[in-house]
Amino acid sequence: MNDYYVHRLQVSMPLAVAEKIANEAIAVGHEVKLLPLTVAVLDAGGNLVVLKREDGSGILRADIALGKAWGALGMGISSRTIRDRLRERPAFQSALAAASDGRFIPVPGGVLVIDARKDVIGAVGISGDASDKDEYAAIMAVERAGLTPHPEKPADNWRDAGL
Repeated sequence: MNDYYVHRLQVSMPLAVAEKIANEAIAVGHEVKLLPLTVAVLDAGGNLVVLKREDGSGILRADIALGKAWGALGMGISSRTIRDRLRERPAFQSALAAASDGRFIPVPGGVLVIDARKDVIGAVGISGDASDKDEYAAIMAVERAGLTPHPEKPADNWRDAGL
């Protein structure tokens, strides 16, 4: 029977890459003394590849991290950019939240992951500390994994966020 064997599907975010991003994000968090983080790494289709929650990270953090990454993928821009663009458009922000069944978190911490061909292969979302600090960990983790983040630079005031 020729159809007995399942064919391999194309993968945009390999498990090894997603694990590297998640592990690097947690390492960055320790290096700069962030609160316990939860890291979600999604493939380009919005499917969860890796979810890591540090001990002490709150129970809502997984949903928030997923929403940051999912929103970034859904709009094709970072969650910080989404926040900035929608700041004065609350009706559209509410519409996006409704259209996404509440999986849309428009605050920093959702970062696109871009490969060498300049294709988006997924996104990482982080929650646990102030949003700008979450975003810093995400950006650094993507860079350490040898890929390009969007945005490419953290907010200038990320160290002061939440203080």
